[in-house]
Amino acid sequence: MAGSVNKVILIGNLGRDPEVRTLPSGDRVVSFSVATSDSWRDKNTGERKERTEWHNVSIFNENLGKIAEQYCRKGSKIYLEGQLQTREYTDKDGNQRKATDVVLQRFRGELALLDSKGGGRGEGDYDSGYGQNGGSFGRSSPMERSPDERRPAPAGKLSDQLDDDIPF
Repeated sequence: MAGSVNKVILIGNLGRDPEVRTLPSGDRVVSFSVATSDSWRDKNTGERKERTEWHNVSIFNENLGKIAEQYCRKGSKIYLEGQLQTREYTDKDGNQRKATDVVLQRFRGELALLDSKGGGRGEGDYDSGYGQNGGSFGRSSPMERSPDERRPAPAGKLSDQLDDDIPF
């Protein structure tokens, strides 16, 4: 194989509120943990089993970091795309440790909020504070907009609805 791919796609729930740190360079890093779960029925006992995996996530992308900081809370369901990155550190007892994180790089990665407006823990008002004119963050489809946002232009002559200050 000529190349390789390092890509991670996760859909899960935040295990803690995002934490923001500032690096010595002045760049900000937003980090949190995401839980993904797998469930199955045991063939021998018929019992329902579940396994949860925890993933550490670090966001170096300024715009995605702002979104995570403002709108993501513990329990929020998110979709993210990033890369695996292993780092080494020394723990408080002086032991060398390794940790593998999902990293959304400065110019790469995706983050999408999957909770519906007002969903989750009742705090999911994704419109608040985003866009001064009633922005529609998190709602890209016309069918997901409120009836006021979908309202068609008033009836009348087209020339009355157009702006006459067009420079050409």
